[in-house]
Amino acid sequence: MGIKGLQGFVARVCPDACRTVDLKEMAEKHRIDHPDVLPVIVVDAMSCVRRWYTPESWVCGGQWREYLAVLEDFIETFKAAGIELVFYFDGVVEEKKRDEWIKRRQQNNREIANLFQFIKAHRKQPGREMFVLPSALPTFTRFALKALGQKTVCTLQEADFEVAAYGLQHNCMGILGQDSDYLIYNTSPYFSIEKLCLDRLVTVMYSREDLCRVLGLSMKHLPLFACLLGNDVVPENLLEGFWHKCLVTCSSRNRSYNRRTSIILAVANYISKIPCSYSSLKHLEGMLPLGSDNTLLHRGMESYLLPGQQSPWIPPDARNFKMSSGQEGTAMCRDKEIFQLAKEHHIQSENYAIFNILSNGELECSNSLEDDCDTEIPGQALIYRPARQHIYSVLLESEKDGACPLVKEWFVYCGNTLEQPELIQPLQPPIPGGTPNLKTLWFAKGPDVEKQRYSTFLACFHLQDAMEELQALEAPVAAFCCLLTYLMMQVSSLSLEDLNAFVALILCLRGKSAAELATLQLVQVDPRAVHLGAVLVRGLTTLLMANSACGFPFSMDDLMPWKVFDGKLFQEKYQKSHRSCSLEELLEGNESLYTPFQNLKALICKACALKKRTIQSRPRGNGFITETHQRELNPRFQQTHRSSLVSPYHNQMRGNLWRNPQPQGRRYRSGHSDQRRRFQVPPWSPR
Repeated sequence: MGIKGLQGFVARVCPDACRTVDLKEMAEKHRIDHPDVLPVIVVDAMSCVRRWYTPESWVCGGQWREYLAVLEDFIETFKAAGIELVFYFDGVVEEKKRDEWIKRRQQNNREIANLFQFIKAHRKQPGREMFVLPSALPTFTRFALKALGQKTVCTLQEADFEVAAYGLQHNCMGILGQDSDYLIYNTSPYFSIEKLCLDRLVTVMYSREDLCRVLGLSMKHLPLFACLLGNDVVPENLLEGFWHKCLVTCSSRNRSYNRRTSIILAVANYISKIPCSYSSLKHLEGMLPLGSDNTLLHRGMESYLLPGQQSPWIPPDARNFKMSSGQEGTAMCRDKEIFQLAKEHHIQSENYAIFNILSNGELECSNSLEDDCDTEIPGQALIYRPARQHIYSVLLESEKDGACPLVKEWFVYCGNTLEQPELIQPLQPPIPGGTPNLKTLWFAKGPDVEKQRYSTFLACFHLQDAMEELQALEAPVAAFCCLLTYLMMQVSSLSLEDLNAFVALILCLRGKSAAELATLQLVQVDPRAVHLGAVLVRGLTTLLMANSACGFPFSMDDLMPWKVFDGKLFQEKYQKSHRSCSLEELLEGNESLYTPFQNLKALICKACALKKRTIQSRPRGNGFITETHQRELNPRFQQTHRSSLVSPYHNQMRGNLWRNPQPQGRRYRSGHSDQRRRFQVPPWSPR
């Protein structure tokens, strides 16, 4: 969150504190000054994802291969300059930030509602001024950077603190981000991601020293200055009376400034005139209406003190410093070995959501591009809740003396006010003999355990009966079919046309490069397909969670969206399918895809039929498509792809989507050497 208005204040009032710098030159100087270490920039990744996502299309669910290419270019540019990058991601939402997190989610809800109104009115994506991050972009960015060989850290507390601490402890060349808190920490230089010109590696460096000079302060004043302006710890509503006193007594007030600028200068003026002592801090606490929480200012000050740093405002014996949250003593998980492994995997970005559940039994999910007016499709939070309940059971069943504790969920969906967390009861997955022990799933070895991991994973989605058929598929296709089957079973409004679009998507996506996908042009954008794209991508994060809980029956890399999804391509398949195009057109005239298409459909329809779910044909017509394509059909494609509602499964293991069953690798866990190779779309030939 940072300090409201401070970044803009620096740009307007302290232009000398905004220095244009050449990062290549700074790196060379760093090498001369520190010949034994590479120049390192620590990146606040959450500040950067909006800047990184530059593909033209963003509403359709994400252009994931294009985005991966953008990240690769970003990394290669710094690498060519001899600069190493370390990426930090927020791993938790701290309680002190929960109210602000909720406010942002509610604001995002309004933005998404306006977005869908625009799409329905104009049948196209709006301009960048209405830009909303594709669903789950930060989550998959973390795994993308790791797949590209970068050091990627998922934090145990607020990311800005850990970023600042890493910069200080490792003598980093700088911090790249966009958060005014980096003006307050006494750490490495602060570089702007918003001002970065990547091709020249030139950006703006914000100088704390020049800011202090303009304000008449020293570096030791900055933490108190931040707290008295209002930050993540000290809310602004407690400071209004104090600001009024400062404004009244500030003789140097310039009436041409706006109120926020005047407050910033008046608070700085007040601080400059008081002694730097603990007694001054206690006096200030007495001036503020802190109520029962009279240590608020103290805690706010302390939040800016990095390991090894001292403050004249807080004596050492008055400090209550903690480097990280999620301590073992208060954790939901009491098994030290399991807890420690979950923590290590969390920090190293090797699992998803597991440590949050095991440490404090709490999980949150931000907004998705969902149309709240479409009552036929439930919120993704509700669609995937049954699967999450099984995952929670896998993780927590043996805890708390046999009683499975409730999990607190902060998930955004239509109708959830977020006034308090929802308490979710874990439910055992339908596994004969009960759920395997977590230690067995995580630590045991051998083919029987590999089979247990796979079957437990499938049981979370009620698909254990399809294990043999799914294991015969290439891993990304098997995971996609698992997710798609679960979706078809959970959402009764999904039709045969929707199924056809999704199956055609994964078949036609293989082999397409980022450049080829970028050239795909849509005549119009369908709002329901936007909604379904977001639901599908959120489902991939549920697969990540299940995979992490069950001991990695899949490589995490096989569950990534760039393997199975492209937003524009899905829009194209969806629109063609719903206007009842030919199978030949749907599969782009590729005759070799006919049998795989029918086989995957049959597998999914068979699994749904076993659960009494019959998938109906419900074409939505061509109201949003103005042109049709007529051409002579290849006889190979004459069989309609819409005729049968539930197809018998034909076990034709032909074509390059199938493989011989073999245990899946745990790429992130075992540290395979191919992590650092330049990204390539993987081949789909038989193994």
